[in-house]
Amino acid sequence: QVQLIESGGGLVQAGGSLRLTCSASGRIFSSSTMGWFRQAPGKEREFVAIRRYSGNSPKYADSVKGRFAFSLDSANKPKYLQMSNLKPEDTAVYYCAIGPAYSIIPSDYNTWGQGTQVTVSL
Repeated sequence: QVQLIESGGGLVQAGGSLRLTCSASGRIFSSSTMGWFRQAPGKEREFVAIRRYSGNSPKYADSVKGRFAFSLDSANKPKYLQMSNLKPEDTAVYYCAIGPAYSIIPSDYNTWGQGTQVTVSL
């Protein structure tokens, strides 16, 4: 079984930075994709960034492109979401997920973390 835990969320002022971590355990195949998604109250869960374990440039949502970076750990596995120049509209619960397909659709992922709250104040 694969288990995921997000960490690093918190309260930050607009323009600030935060680094989220997705800690994964269990058997993860090299063909898997890790994704970051976010959900604000009353809204649908939306794609933020995805990256293949097998090696690939990450894909970002237009809303975060140029501000967020999805990076690897020392073992070259996707792990960190560096969030810079944060805006109030980035406020949401952020989730990491793993699935078999390189997809921006949340329902294509079969393992999810519990989420971590990110709040960006004015």
